[in-house]
Amino acid sequence: MAESFSFDVVSDFERQELVNTLDQVKREISQRYDLKGTDTAVDLDDNNIFITTNSELTLNAVIDIIRQKAIKRKLSLKIFDYGEISTVSGNKVRQTILLKQGIKQEIAKKISKSIRDQIKKVNVSINGETLRVSSKSKNDLQLAIRLVSELEESLNIPLKPNNFR
Repeated sequence: MAESFSFDVVSDFERQELVNTLDQVKREISQRYDLKGTDTAVDLDDNNIFITTNSELTLNAVIDIIRQKAIKRKLSLKIFDYGEISTVSGNKVRQTILLKQGIKQEIAKKISKSIRDQIKKVNVSINGETLRVSSKSKNDLQLAIRLVSELEESLNIPLKPNNFR
């Protein structure tokens, strides 16, 4: 009975869900009375969302819409890292939202140490931007999953377990 079970801890999001969220945001901006004619643009590249609009008030409204639509699509709000608001040509404002992905090395070490300190029969290895948690006991892995969800709250990064084996 030397069988070992494992799962991975990742900090990731569904890219297609984010694309769908931003499509819904654009649709709502074009339909809402208070946002019509504000010349608002919401753009997505590999790691950022760019919002350009004519006032900070409109910018805050657009960010609220993004949050609402992300919650409905089950995206964690912790993936958004809001940058500084800057003024661009023509009295417009622009904000860049960085999309957080992957677990940084120092945070991975904290998570690994915390899991190993609390659950003795669990092995934790850091593989780049993911962590692999393995054990011979499924019960220990369930405790580790619960611990990961508690750590997610304190570390303020989106963590989710996947790849159960």
